[in-house]
Amino acid sequence: MNPKEVHNVILDSIADGVFTVDADWNVTSFNRAAEEITGIAREEAIGQKCFDVFQANICQTACALEQTMASGRQRIDQRINILNSRGEKVPVSVSTAVLRGADGQVIGGVETFRDLSAVELLRREIDQRYTAHDIVSRNHEIRRILDILPDVAASDTTVLIEGPTGSGKELFAKAIHNLSSRARRKYVAVNCGALPDTLLESELFGYKIGAFTGAAKDKPGRFGLAEGGTLFLDEVGDVSTALQMKLLRVLQEKEYEPLGATRTVKTNVRVIAATNKPLAELVARGAFREDLYYRLNVLRIVLPPLARRREDIPLLVEHFLRKSSARQGKQVEGVSEDVLGILMRCELPGNVRQLENILEHAVALCRGRRIEVDCLPAELQPGRTDAVVRGPRPDDDPLADAETAAIRRALRECGGHRGRTAAALRMDKSTLWRKMKRLGIRHP
Repeated sequence: MNPKEVHNVILDSIADGVFTVDADWNVTSFNRAAEEITGIAREEAIGQKCFDVFQANICQTACALEQTMASGRQRIDQRINILNSRGEKVPVSVSTAVLRGADGQVIGGVETFRDLSAVELLRREIDQRYTAHDIVSRNHEIRRILDILPDVAASDTTVLIEGPTGSGKELFAKAIHNLSSRARRKYVAVNCGALPDTLLESELFGYKIGAFTGAAKDKPGRFGLAEGGTLFLDEVGDVSTALQMKLLRVLQEKEYEPLGATRTVKTNVRVIAATNKPLAELVARGAFREDLYYRLNVLRIVLPPLARRREDIPLLVEHFLRKSSARQGKQVEGVSEDVLGILMRCELPGNVRQLENILEHAVALCRGRRIEVDCLPAELQPGRTDAVVRGPRPDDDPLADAETAAIRRALRECGGHRGRTAAALRMDKSTLWRKMKRLGIRHP
């Protein structure tokens, strides 16, 4: 057996596709696995330009083999797509290396490629099994909720979603809307905890021209915008008792009065409310109206924190990596075992939203194809002395202390009037309200 025959026998024994090219990009060898994956016979491939044979989505723009031959650096397991002889897209992972002559000069290159069709099929099956309406989970509590979601959507009654911050309450609200008969109409959301009563009331119910200084024209509220569709009231537990009465009327009578109006407006809106506070406890303390609670609590969904569904973390990591990599134009394909171990063990008070933010941060810092520990935020890296403290700490934050002092001083000078205080501080009233809430400032 001559050396060329030995060379072919060795190549044909490899399960991955392998081809080599000369310095002019002509194919010089093509093994049996390459024939099977591409559907092109060896006799047809040899002598042809590699980009005519191996039709990949990177051939004209960022050819891995060309970059390797130019730089001398190998590529390992880069995921791409090729077209086979039938015009079908085939996902493969490619690795490249330089071929050098006896004098060390580049005489060509070699590329190996592995068919990932079975892997991609398995991934799609997993996605279909564990993903529904952008909700990714294999947790039994979440799966049970997903099972009843079509029935909840079909009922058209009020829904209360309880769960900790960042657990995905709005994802479930959107899923209910999209599965319901109202899916073709608007889905409108409002965060009840982000606005003071006066602004929240006008935001929900709208106002008429002349209702207050600056009301130069009629403005529809969120109930008006959501007519025929769904209104999502996030953080409904933060609504004051005065405004709770007006919400109760809307739910009972299906009507409301815009600010400055002389007559009521009928409404056809499905309300989905959400809270990170247990409303039953607020009712027991007298901080939430019992009658409104029962109006909201017709169908109740309770979402578990991520700490009770840690089996979902690997799925969520893969899901967020794909999203973040696409958004940032990177090809990050996974995380190291150390990173996954850290994410599985660490406390995540921000739940799913915090996990998504961590991975967004890691992808931004990642220079390779895999997230390593040094890509994580500092507070998650073992042994780091510059760990970032989670969340605001007004008690030891000089900037927060200064901001608190300035707001308190302005409130005193303006007699506690928030409108004049906001004007004195040159900020919007809603901005002042949010700052007071964040900094824990209570003032008459």
